[in-house]
Amino acid sequence: MNHGDTEGTEEDTEEDTGGEEAVLYEKELTEQIIGAAIEVHRSLGPGLLESAYQACLAHELGLRKLSFECERSLPVKYKGVQLDCGYRLDFLVEDKVVVELKAVESVLPVHEAQLLTYLKLTGCRVGLLINFNVPVLKDGITRRVL
Repeated sequence: MNHGDTEGTEEDTEEDTGGEEAVLYEKELTEQIIGAAIEVHRSLGPGLLESAYQACLAHELGLRKLSFECERSLPVKYKGVQLDCGYRLDFLVEDKVVVELKAVESVLPVHEAQLLTYLKLTGCRVGLLINFNVPVLKDGITRRVL
């Protein structure tokens, strides 16, 4: 019985190596995105509309040479049919990280639920919910992993 457990462990270790590399890449990527958001927040501060933060974050991500899509259409698959329901991701960075921006007094559970749903619909593992309407941006960042 131990022999079988050992083989399973070796296989798991081999598979986990690729998974660990992906997790490290995603961690590095989210750190870069957060750094870009902090730079935007330092320059602008809280109190502006979400669209201003979105435009500035797009510029900052570009300066950091990250590939991203703004306002990417997100269709909903329902009973085998793909439907355009008008959902748009604020950002999809490097085809790996969903970034949703807010400029609200407080992040509500529905905002976190929205991010989790977007992760499920895109197949991405990692998402960031960034609320710019806070005195210190680190207090406005929520990271979720599926």
